[in-house]
Amino acid sequence: MGDDEIEKRIGRHLRERRLLRRWSQTELAELANVSVGAVKSLEAGAGSTVGTLAKVLRALGAESWVEALAPPVRVSPLALAEEQRRALAAPRRRVRRVG
Repeated sequence: MGDDEIEKRIGRHLRERRLLRRWSQTELAELANVSVGAVKSLEAGAGSTVGTLAKVLRALGAESWVEALAPPVRVSPLALAEEQRRALAAPRRRVRRVG
């Protein structure tokens, strides 16, 4: 799936949520404190800023949607330190050209 398709899917999702609430694009724009053009652009899958997307999601009551996009990553600091230690301790090898 390409970037354009992802943006269009996000736009369709936002439009469906707005329509379920029976809001116009103008109403959503006012509630999200963004321009009507920004809402139209998002819904058309024409791109926008992350800030605008966040404002629109909040206005739609869909902040939890972000968890599906970017679930928290659990990285163990000890495991990370051990991996870095191993990388530094690994012997370096020279590459010889054949020919």
